[in-house]
Amino acid sequence: MEHIRCLIIGSGPAGYTAAIYAGRANLAPVVYEGIQPGGQLTTTTEVENFPGYPEGITGSELMEDLRKQAERFGADIRSNIATQADLSASPYKFTFDDGSQVEADTVIIATGASAKYLGLDDEKKYAGMGVSACATCDGFFYRKKVVAVVGGGDTACEEATYLASLASKVYLIVRKPYLRASQIMQDRVLNNPKIEVLFEHNTEGLFGEDGVEGAHLVKRKGEADEERYDIAIDGFFLAIGHKPNSDIFKPWIKTDEVGYIVTEGSSPRTGVPGVFAAGDVADPHYRQAITAAASGCKAAIEAERYLTAQEI
Repeated sequence: MEHIRCLIIGSGPAGYTAAIYAGRANLAPVVYEGIQPGGQLTTTTEVENFPGYPEGITGSELMEDLRKQAERFGADIRSNIATQADLSASPYKFTFDDGSQVEADTVIIATGASAKYLGLDDEKKYAGMGVSACATCDGFFYRKKVVAVVGGGDTACEEATYLASLASKVYLIVRKPYLRASQIMQDRVLNNPKIEVLFEHNTEGLFGEDGVEGAHLVKRKGEADEERYDIAIDGFFLAIGHKPNSDIFKPWIKTDEVGYIVTEGSSPRTGVPGVFAAGDVADPHYRQAITAAASGCKAAIEAERYLTAQEI
């Protein structure tokens, strides 16, 4: 079985940054990119809030830059997906979708969290063309425009409130006849004149020529009574939650009720010696490229310190 000093599961800003730091520390990191090489950022068109790119850069280009930088410092980057993990004892063992197995002295989990979608074909059709799962990332492009947010929880209310500071109008599309959000978030939404809440509405589809121009909605008016109509919008934001990609680690690592990996304080330590978590898989709050990159840096530094201590 192949033995690895520093194994990084997942790519994206956290995984690649961890690989850069681990490579510079001569840890010979091996990165398994997973199901979406480059992470969620590759589905974003323009990135304007990542330091060092004053003119902005596409998500794909940014991740390609980070990947090349990791390779420059000796990272071995592979495309397989981890399907099984055994963290019961060091060295830790992993199996991948091609049947290969490795064991590792240190592990950095950077598998991210996947945004939940409604399952509409139009969500894929207009990905990067008006459909987004991150208002903080993409809201800037909708200044003085009309947008819609789907969801009724705290995240949806927070996204709608944030977008209202930029857009001319925000529709909040809520499936139920009430908001699930905390009272303070409900108050902010319901008292904001730029936000119109559409209770008991579902989205059936989106339309537009070169991007999102509107949404097909269904309003439930009774058990057997529905009203269908369209609204004109420039952007469609999903805020119905994220699913952390942590399932294969749960037998050994503590997670919260949603599945986010719980780390020790502000560190990336998971409680399993030599196993660290970085990026969105351990971050239910910020989910930004820069915070993911920072946590990848911390995880690599912790991995180096752990290995050094083991060798003394």
